[in-house]
Amino acid sequence: MSGGRTVIDRTRLAALVERERALFRERTPRSRALAEEARSVQIFGVPMPWMAKWVGGYPLFYAEAHGARIVDVDGHSYVDFALGDTGSMPGHSPEPTVRAVARRIGELGGVTTMMPTEDSTWVAGELRRRFGLPYWQFALTATDANRFVLRIARQIQRRRRVLVFNWCYHGSVDETVAVIGPDGETAPKPGNVGPQVDPAETTVVVEFNDLEGVRRALARRDVACVLTEPALTNIGIVLPEPGFLEGLEQACRETGTLLVYDETHTISAGPGGCVAAWGLTPDILTIGKSLGAGVPVAAYGVSQAVLDRIEADDEGDYLDWGGVGGTLAGNALSLAATRATLAEVLTDEAFVRMTELATRYREGVQAAIDRHGVPWCIVQLGARAEYHFYPEPPASGGQAAALIDDELDDYLHLYTLNRGIVMTPFHNMALMCPATTEADVDLHSEVFDAAVGELAG
Repeated sequence: MSGGRTVIDRTRLAALVERERALFRERTPRSRALAEEARSVQIFGVPMPWMAKWVGGYPLFYAEAHGARIVDVDGHSYVDFALGDTGSMPGHSPEPTVRAVARRIGELGGVTTMMPTEDSTWVAGELRRRFGLPYWQFALTATDANRFVLRIARQIQRRRRVLVFNWCYHGSVDETVAVIGPDGETAPKPGNVGPQVDPAETTVVVEFNDLEGVRRALARRDVACVLTEPALTNIGIVLPEPGFLEGLEQACRETGTLLVYDETHTISAGPGGCVAAWGLTPDILTIGKSLGAGVPVAAYGVSQAVLDRIEADDEGDYLDWGGVGGTLAGNALSLAATRATLAEVLTDEAFVRMTELATRYREGVQAAIDRHGVPWCIVQLGARAEYHFYPEPPASGGQAAALIDDELDDYLHLYTLNRGIVMTPFHNMALMCPATTEADVDLHSEVFDAAVGELAG
């Protein structure tokens, strides 16, 4: 103990990681065999690169997923708190969405025709109700939605740069794969694969919660828009300090800078995300992942003022060659899935229960932290919670990134996976879905307490 806190024994930790890795290999021979086969025909042995981030040396292959449960190819059942890193926030294959998708493909026919269906108007109206922005269009991923709105912002603003926050995440958008470099200037994020141009040419990076830094950057009036989550989520949850978002919105208004909130992850705060929960006023909003319960779909909404400027712009080609849109965007299947999901699954009532479960989860984790005296903390954002391996919640992405502990990550992910719990593989996020139960949460509390107890000795 040190100052009432347990000092982590790294030798013990390394031994526990090796024990858990061996147990994982023993429990999952079929996944291991499939992974070996996959390496012969797939890059990194996976259909999507991030699937290679699973601990244990190879990914877990799954056979079935329903509600808040996954069954792997070796027959093990898991409580799923990763939920596709938010993509399955409505739960796996919720019945209303399955029914709507089957009807669209079967009875009605037609997955994509480049023609609208009435579902698109219903979904746009529902997004207006939830988030307040009046006009919407659709994409297939949040990455695409963010790319499209950055193009639109630069076009109507006649400004070339965008501002993002250090260690932010907005998909694979070129302008956002950037950090604050050693000299304090914009630099490519470590490992950035073949950046199209030097991000310093397109992007200004500031630390989250650094309002003075924002003001300095916007004072040059060459920034078309600020793109940010209301709370950072992919570097651990980093909540805004009191007054920060209000100051950000004021700074944008004073400098004529558009403000874009990306609610793809922060919709966990409620049915209208942080924008509704916290009374925020963006010019543009983007969202993806969860809307279609796993069926690819995303959306972006704009204010009346932004729409007026788009319609008045006689230079940008928004309808054909201008780089906004895609053949499959707004397809009938995606919007049928989204309508059913928003109408019957991710309802206002569902968010109340999901948030209550996340509170129960947070309290269970905090109890274990306190019981064993480890220098960790946990942060909650509505239906989402995440623990950090340091005593106080981080105030910025840079601080959170500097304190990442890969060895502790491996230990907790392996320990929980080996005992029937799936956590998000590249951080410690847990998300509740409408099918999550109190028993699911209590299982995590029990397993987490045991894991910390073994580590603390």
